[in-house]
Amino acid sequence: MIEVIAAIAGASISVAAMGAMGFSRRNDEAREAVIRLTAAVEHIATQLEVLHTDIKEDRRETFGRIGAVEQRVAKLESRPIQ
Repeated sequence: MIEVIAAIAGASISVAAMGAMGFSRRNDEAREAVIRLTAAVEHIATQLEVLHTDIKEDRRETFGRIGAVEQRVAKLESRPIQ
């Protein structure tokens, strides 16, 4: 009878240990997934900042050129027709 109780107790401990190890493994996988996602979001944020800077520089250049063209057109319009 004692052997049966010991076998049941051993099996119960084994099942509990396997469950705890499975839970721990899932917890580790979840932690790694969060770390990967956080790194990906940080990378995307950095790329968006670079894109934003590039867009600002492009706009500055474009509006500078438009301003120069407007000045040339204004000069041409102010000349009397001969």
